Amino acid sequence: MTPEEILPQALLERIRGRAAGYDRDNAFFHEDLAELAAAGYLKLFVPAADGGAGLGLEAAAQCQRRLATAAPATALAVNMHLVWTGVAHVLAERGDHSLDFVLKEAANGEIFAFGNSEAGNDSVLFDSRTVATPLPGGGYRFTGAKIFTSLSPAWTRLGIFGKDEGARGGEGELIHGFITRETPGYTILDDWNTLGMRASQSNTTVLNAAEVPADRIFRRLPVGPNADPLIFAIFACFESLLAAVYTGLGERALDLAVEAVKRRTSFKNGGRSYAQDPDIRWKVAEAAMAMDNLYPQLLMVTRDVDSRVDHGPQWFPKLVGLKINATETARRVVDLAIRVSGGSSYFQGSELERLYRDVLAGMFHPSDDESAHNTVANAWLGPLEQ
Repeated sequence: MTPEEILPQALLERIRGRAAGYDRDNAFFHEDLAELAAAGYLKLFVPAADGGAGLGLEAAAQCQRRLATAAPATALAVNMHLVWTGVAHVLAERGDHSLDFVLKEAANGEIFAFGNSEAGNDSVLFDSRTVATPLPGGGYRFTGAKIFTSLSPAWTRLGIFGKDEGARGGEGELIHGFITRETPGYTILDDWNTLGMRASQSNTTVLNAAEVPADRIFRRLPVGPNADPLIFAIFACFESLLAAVYTGLGERALDLAVEAVKRRTSFKNGGRSYAQDPDIRWKVAEAAMAMDNLYPQLLMVTRDVDSRVDHGPQWFPKLVGLKINATETARRVVDLAIRVSGGSSYFQGSELERLYRDVLAGMFHPSDDESAHNTVANAWLGPLEQ
């Protein structure tokens, strides 16, 4: 199925029509989510045999790119569900069936969210400030705070991780598992009041001895970087789908810029369209060329994941490089779009004003600019000498 078949234009326009209201009211996208679920969108990675679309990462990323042209905040939040189902798909394609239950439950309508980010944890997946306390029988209790938990009002399954500090001879062990909406011992704070991406409602989730039984613990990993397939799958899906959202945001900004330039006229030049102004034309061309550089990178990286291309140690530089290119390109294109669209784009309620605020969120998603450049430098130059 193509993105246009999965997200028909009529559905896309209804989603676009609600985006401004969600943003204004700082409200969750309940109607969007209901329509997307009804259309089978949450089952992009679910095998066709189980009622899903059976897509790979390349096709799913193009769907997310299309959705983001209508509502970036909706697309960003849906990303978190698609990351987990995408991780399960990527692992299964490589013979690791430890997360097959994620695809089975997604097929039955469960909604997954990502509860890994922690304030002050710049080690991201390689360490945790959340305490994982072992229980008899193989389960764990988790205590800590998870930030940027998108889909907070709607998830039914939340992926979390924490550190069992006494494991591995005191070196610690990172424990990954899932809680459900019914799990006792967690609180969702009502603290999402941000500059942009407001509809995502990515509230803080406080874990207070939230218990995960043994059958929902799916990984125990050493602290620090490691080559477990789970790490690759999370990076591949998270960075690629994130890049897809910001690619769609940039694409929409360019379209709005073109519409505005063709519509605006110059009083000084006798009512001629700004589309005839050389300086304005240069800026539109600059934005278009920037987007043209991004589209093939998104296609190549996601296609290589699907094809199981072995990039070895260059895989992580490719993934973080895609994320940085997408978020920074989108930010530059939105800026150019505002410059050519005139003062009306500065008013609250204009779509470009909202995109300007939404695109700024790109700098905060992992991997951030500093971490990404460090990853790429290490891949090409080796680590810093101690």
